[in-house]
Order: sequence, then C-alpha cells, then structure tokens
Amino acid sequence: MTPPRALPSRIHAFRLPTTWAALFLIVSGAVSAGCSTMSHSSVQSPTTTEAAPTTTIPPTTTTTTEQPGWTPVSTVNGAIAVDTQSVTEATGHVVTVFRFRAGQTRFGLHVGSSDPPTGAATVFRDNGSSIGPDEASILIAAFNGGFKANSGAGGFELNGQVLIPLVVGTASLVIDTSGLARVGVWGRDLPVPDEQVSSVRQNLAPLVVAGQPAAQIANIGAWGSTLGGGAVVARSSLGEDAAGNLVYAASMGAVPGDLANALIGAGVVSGMQLDINPQWVQLATAPTPGAPLVAGIPGQNRPGNQYQVGWTRDFVTVLAAH
Repeated sequence: MTPPRALPSRIHAFRLPTTWAALFLIVSGAVSAGCSTMSHSSVQSPTTTEAAPTTTIPPTTTTTTEQPGWTPVSTVNGAIAVDTQSVTEATGHVVTVFRFRAGQTRFGLHVGSSDPPTGAATVFRDNGSSIGPDEASILIAAFNGGFKANSGAGGFELNGQVLIPLVVGTASLVIDTSGLARVGVWGRDLPVPDEQVSSVRQNLAPLVVAGQPAAQIANIGAWGSTLGGGAVVARSSLGEDAAGNLVYAASMGAVPGDLANALIGAGVVSGMQLDINPQWVQLATAPTPGAPLVAGIPGQNRPGNQYQVGWTRDFVTVLAAH
C-alpha cells in the first residue's frame, strides 16, 4: 500500500471569517446542471500531470461494528468501512444510502477529462480523470461530484489550486491534506479553524441544515434543471453525521426532499445535493481495498468500473484509511 501524498507547500491554513454579513446565498430559479456555454477564465494553458510526493499518516484505532438497519459493504482490516441501507420515502421513491465510516476511510477529489477546466493547474496522477496508481490498491468506493463548472453552482479547489472561485454560503465538501472530509457551508461551518484544506467541491445551497431539510426544499427549480423538466429524476447527495461519517444518498427517481429525508434518517446534520439526471448519478463500491468495483445504485447507467476506465466529470474516491 502506498501512503497518501503530501500536498504542495502552497496549501495554506484557512480560518473562519469574522463577519457573517454575506454568509448565505439565495438560490433563485433553476440552476443548470451543465447546459450553459459560459466559459471560465481559469482556462489558460494545458494541464500538467505529475506524480505526487508522499507522506505517512499514523494508523487509526477506530473500530466499527454492524448496526441494525445497515448492511456492511466494505471492510478494512476486518472493520466495517462502508455500509448501506435502502429507504422508501413517503413519496414512494426508493433512495439508496451509503455510509463511509470515520476512521476507516479517507477521500480524494478528481477532475474529469473535460470538466472542470483545469487551465494551468498541476493535476497529480491520483486526482485525474481515472483512478490513480497510488489509489488502486486502497480504493473501496467512488461516487459522482456536482454540477458542471459553467452552471454557476459553486467553486472548485484541487490540491490548493482554485480552479473556480469558492463562494461563501455554498454547500461544500472539504477535504484536508490528510484525506479527512467534511460537509458543511463554506464560510459558516467550514473550513474549521487552522484546517489545512486540500480540495473543495461546492454545489448549490445546503440541502440539509442542522438536521432539517432546507427551507426551499420543495422548490424544484432551486435544485437544478432536469432532463425533460420533470421533478422526479436521478439525484444524488452527500452529508455528514454527528460522528463525522460521510453519507451518500441517491436514487434514479426522486425529488430533492427524498434525498434530504434519507440523509436525515441516516443521522446527517449537514448535507448537499450533488449531480442530477441519469447520465451523471453513479456510485461503486468494493468489498475490500483494491477489489473490483461494482455499481451501487439500482438502475444506474454507468458500470462499476467507470471511474477506473476514466470519466469526463469530477468524482470522489473513498480510500482505506490504514
């Protein structure tokens, strides 16, 4: 197993802002999931791909046990690292939920082959459009990112390099230099004081706030443009529970409230919507680190090995922590 890399020295410590006057965005109208032709000024020159330096992360001592209502999916050194449940919401829509156990997992953000634009940024082999060589032997899951870069849904940072400016008040997945990940609102919950931020993936306003659905949860247009204009489409989401576990919830046919309720039912206190529409929603898991990936969302369009073959859009890898 290859230990995770150390991030370049340009990564700096973030502190919470001292003013709260601009902490919330009002999402109005439909936010496109990728239809806009707006370009981004960060595209300046071809991307450079390099091998990353390495460092050592001390092993954790966290243990996990099977919990009623959850089915183990992946184990790391005999401990449950990923488990799952399927829930039927009041609408009748079925949502599949995966939980990535804190202490057993760490995370990596990848760019796709065509989105987001990387410009002159340095993209390490383990952050590119396919699973990298240092990740292959410790990979236990991977899942889709958010809307296309030109949708205006939020910013994107990769290994300390801001590809799209980060937006205060936007729901964010934040990954630090050790691979620890959190979900919250940029400028309010995140980054935590003195956190060494590595990568950030933002997408829209928060879906779950303080363990409750967002106030605009019933406003379908606030959660992106859908294929055919319908409310019930493929949707995905990500949240964090009080124990620090990350929770992914998705369905090939759901409304935003279904995802929020599924996340809350799994204990999530802060959550965000990820990508929508059937061509983009996908998750895959492996029973043990490095084993073949299998598709995890019933009816998903993409095969389990899509991220190993390579993908056009950004995605997140889930790795064994030790």
